[in-house]
Amino acid sequence: MLEIFYPRLFISSLPELDLKHLLSLGVKGILLDLDNTIISSSTESCSPEIIDWLNKLQDCGFKLCIISNNKSARVTMLADELKIPAVHYAFKPFKRAFCQALNLLKITPDETAIIGDQIFTDILGGNRLGLFTILVVPLNGKEHWLTRLINRRLERILVAYWRKKQF
Repeated sequence: MLEIFYPRLFISSLPELDLKHLLSLGVKGILLDLDNTIISSSTESCSPEIIDWLNKLQDCGFKLCIISNNKSARVTMLADELKIPAVHYAFKPFKRAFCQALNLLKITPDETAIIGDQIFTDILGGNRLGLFTILVVPLNGKEHWLTRLINRRLERILVAYWRKKQF
């Protein structure tokens, strides 16, 4: 029952991701959460390290799309800067925005990964569609009060349960 929340892969940082492994799984596209995944929610631009990493993804042939619950202005500004398509006001974990991103990239769920920092939005939404889900440790930055108050507390409970069960 709790498997719907479980990511297929845990990573501590984006550059740690094994791109050859993703390619070997048939992954062609990667959906990227924005805030506290590729950029701190308290900054306005990506670090040079993340820009280099995103370029490396594209050099490997991955199609990229940002999928964010954030407002249009912030998402569009960053997506334009990175030259990556984006879906804003995604209302993750609902399926609509995930499907919209898949259509933008012209890929199917079984050839798509999602990388995000939240279990109850990114991972749940991706698992509901059969994407390869990757949970990354969140970057430091201010979080929405609901995320901080509810989601992060529930995530800590889930992770403790998984560790106990040795998932």
